[in-house]
Order: sequence, then C-alpha cells, then structure tokens
Amino acid sequence: MQLDKERFRQLVEEVLKNIPTRYLKQIKNVAILVEDYPPPGQNLLGLYHGVPLKHRGSYYGNVPPDVIVLYKIPIESLCQTEDQVRDKIEEVLLHEIGHYFGMNEKELREIEALRTKREKKP
Repeated sequence: MQLDKERFRQLVEEVLKNIPTRYLKQIKNVAILVEDYPPPGQNLLGLYHGVPLKHRGSYYGNVPPDVIVLYKIPIESLCQTEDQVRDKIEEVLLHEIGHYFGMNEKELREIEALRTKREKKP
C-alpha cells in the first residue's frame, strides 16, 4: 500500500490527536518528521533522536528539538490498506514516544504486547 506523502502526514496528525492529553502535555520540543527510508543498512520503521525525558536534569535547556522520524516506505510495505497504515503509524509513533519518556526496548515490547492483547479481545 502506498500513500502520497501528504496523506501519510495527515494520518500521523490523526494519530497524534488521539494520544491521551496527559502524555501530550509532557511532550515538549519534539519534531516529528516523515522520511521515505531509514539510513542505509538499517531496518527501521521509526527512530527517536534526543535525550529521554527521565534523563534530563537542571542543565537541560537551550537545545535543538528532539526528533522522532517515521519511515514511510517500510511502514507502508507491511500494510495492505490505509487503516493498516494508520494502525502501524500509531504503533511506531507510540513506541518512539515511549523512548522519549525513557523506556527501553524491553519495557516497550511488554507494553505493546499488552496493547495487542487488549485489541484482540472481542
């Protein structure tokens, strides 16, 4: 499934609007970008660049924004419908936001497994 870049970005915006306000209020100075592909040799759907929130001290300030990058083509390659693309964007964005809050891969995988389990319940 391939969408034009503008539609993909619209889906990212829709997903952002559905993130609970209590988390959105804590996200400061973060740019969310869409790129077609990850860097060569990397098999990624998204990437967080920055200093995780829980590792910031009083020294933290006057810094460029943290960045979350979503990789359009790899995300789309896993999907057959626009709804699936939206769901994958949500999954990847929430994962990268988790890194912003300082969660490691193990913690995020556990949360994602619980989320998937809840979604599959009738």
